[in-house]
Amino acid sequence: MSRQKRIWLPNRYYQIVCRGNRRDPLFRNRSDFQAFLHILVQLFEKIPFEIASYCLMTNHYHLQIRSPEVPFSKLMSLINKRYANYYNTKYRLTGHVFEKRYYDQFIEDKQGMLEISRYIHLNPVKAKMVQVPENNPWSSYYLFKYPNSIVPYLMNIHSLLDYYEGTIKQKREKYCSSLLVVSKD
Repeated sequence: MSRQKRIWLPNRYYQIVCRGNRRDPLFRNRSDFQAFLHILVQLFEKIPFEIASYCLMTNHYHLQIRSPEVPFSKLMSLINKRYANYYNTKYRLTGHVFEKRYYDQFIEDKQGMLEISRYIHLNPVKAKMVQVPENNPWSSYYLFKYPNSIVPYLMNIHSLLDYYEGTIKQKREKYCSSLLVVSKD
């Protein structure tokens, strides 16, 4: 039975989720998280894409991402292959690092963009890994919370902040407070 072909719409945001094989850890320590983020930066230098939000969990990761030129099937193949090579080499393993093909969900509108980013940033809170999203160092939430943060050039936080009215400071505050309202539910 053949796999269903993925639909890719250039310049539209998607939520991408990818899990470790057998739900095993993808990231065992700080250097693994850093290696994955470094791979994203390396690929960004060759292939244009933008990330609105991300969160790296222990056994999976979330990306809110768009790609104007390269289909996600190719982009995700490159990301996961490079990380799998890193992981298998570092831990002297062979075989699959990822459980299966990545999950993707097309984001249709403003509400979807904000809901997905909230879900991504609150994932470690819901999993009881941290009490508040800013305590997770492997998420893009700090870029929204702390104005002095240096935004990596592959991030486009304005794709979320521009849904709010006001100055950039007010937009950041509104975005962060919208997470708190949702997280209390």
